[in-house]
Amino acid sequence: MSPKANFFLIIAVIAVLVLSMSVFTVDEREFAIKFRFGEIVQADYEPGLHMKIPFVNTVQKFPDRVMTFDLPEERFLTGEKKNLIVDYFVTWQITDPGQYYRSVQGDERRALERLSAIIGEGIKAAISRRTVQEVVSAERSELMDQMLIDARARSPELGIAVVDVRVKRIDLSSEVSGSVYDRMREERFRVAAQLRAEGQEESERIRADADRQRTVIESEAYRDAERIRGEGDATAAALYSAAYNQDPEFYGFHRSLGAYRQSIGGAGDVLVLQPDSDFFRFLQSQEGGTAR
Repeated sequence: MSPKANFFLIIAVIAVLVLSMSVFTVDEREFAIKFRFGEIVQADYEPGLHMKIPFVNTVQKFPDRVMTFDLPEERFLTGEKKNLIVDYFVTWQITDPGQYYRSVQGDERRALERLSAIIGEGIKAAISRRTVQEVVSAERSELMDQMLIDARARSPELGIAVVDVRVKRIDLSSEVSGSVYDRMREERFRVAAQLRAEGQEESERIRADADRQRTVIESEAYRDAERIRGEGDATAAALYSAAYNQDPEFYGFHRSLGAYRQSIGGAGDVLVLQPDSDFFRFLQSQEGGTAR
């Protein structure tokens, strides 16, 4: 190969190298910052192909996605000065790559250390205002919201956004777990006793009301029965009187048959009367008179 050809080949290789060093690509899942001698020139690149000046400009990239940081468990003091062991994690995302680089020089480890301190302070402040029972029971969701608010308020200074903070586990230290459990058990016993007392009171009220209603119903039933019985007796007396007035002799005969049936209708019945008693007057004569 001639010297001239070698020269053009070298020039072509150098041109390719310079061109390759003059372009860079930005993926949709990352941020890019361009520096000129260590100073930030631009930090708002869109995804695609971009240019830079070789040996003058440098490019550093950072992930543009939600990341999870699992923090080590820590001890926090409640408002009662009791130790709680809290295990939690945080999800976060870089939102301002320029500020992120200025605050931690783009070092993820330093960023996580700062973020851990911020969240730890927020948890410490939230737990210190509450009792153990409030932390582990009904106010836990409120505690989580307060932790997230505190973390989000300070995270922009790092160029990041806290997406969420979640507590995985809250444990009582061994020295306080026994007293807490005893207090919670006493509280449950108190609530159970109160519910039983309220139930007993309600039971007595229902029983008294039922007894009152029974007395009223029985009284009304007795009153109605007596009224109906009186009306029936009056109707029967009226019927008897009407029958007697129509045919006194037949009425007497019919009533006597009824008396015979009730008095001597059973086996072994014995009746002791005088022979000339009016009770047998219909048995002694066909006309119903007394035999002479």
